[in-house]
Amino acid sequence: MSPNTIGALLMMASMASFTLNDTLIKMTDGAVPLMQLLVIRGVISSVLIVVMARWLGAIHFRIARRDWGLTAVRSGAEVGAAYFFITALLNMPLANVTAILQVLPLTVAVGAALFLREPLGWRRMSAILIGFMGMLLIVRPGAEGFSVWSVYALIAVACVTVRDLATRRLSEEVPSMTVTLVAALTVTLFAGVSGAGSEWVPIDLRLAVLIGGASVFIIGGYFFSVQVMRVGEISFIAPFRYTGLIWALVLGWLVFGDWPSSLTLLGAAIVVATGLFTLYRERQVSGG
Repeated sequence: MSPNTIGALLMMASMASFTLNDTLIKMTDGAVPLMQLLVIRGVISSVLIVVMARWLGAIHFRIARRDWGLTAVRSGAEVGAAYFFITALLNMPLANVTAILQVLPLTVAVGAALFLREPLGWRRMSAILIGFMGMLLIVRPGAEGFSVWSVYALIAVACVTVRDLATRRLSEEVPSMTVTLVAALTVTLFAGVSGAGSEWVPIDLRLAVLIGGASVFIIGGYFFSVQVMRVGEISFIAPFRYTGLIWALVLGWLVFGDWPSSLTLLGAAIVVATGLFTLYRERQVSGG
């Protein structure tokens, strides 16, 4: 398979893993305090990552100082993304919060132009502005209107944008498993410190199965999200991020009986269309 095909498959695998993790976390329905949940999930996923990495021989920590700095920035962004996204997820329908995340190709394009000096012409900038208008349709509809949880989801978008930009700057010599493990450990450490002194609740079999399953899927999400930024052309691969919205719509309907309002679906369609146009223009400009 070509690098672009591999990258597309990795992106779809990443989106499926993250959405399945989100579904299982949402199924806990707030029965476990957030920091306790993150610690348990983080410990399980970190142990599994170490076991898998040692089995594959795919991990080492001989990394240049520059890459350690980028890994630290990426891990800090992962902490913010985990906290703000899961908080929003526990208080919003799965498809709605996932729809907000569909602005990521647009925010990454803006971030790459601002911080990585990648070109961004007026056509793509116009598409990005239209995409943000579509995002407003997503966060505003419904009887309750704009809520603080929509803001949390938008902050999560900013954190994931920083994470992806930092990943793009990592050297090829840095093992993806190393980056994955550092991210998992950082989120776990943050949750442990933040939740110190808080009372933990008992975990029954159902909650244990949900958190254990989420731990497995988050490993896939972490690993594939690192790999996908290092394979093929981002302008070809990035549109496959939108498969996450399909997963969220289907799982939200099947598991929770949720279906987004017409305005939310319209906003998501606008965001997806403008994101695809932005990536198409990037491919044209780069001569792809």
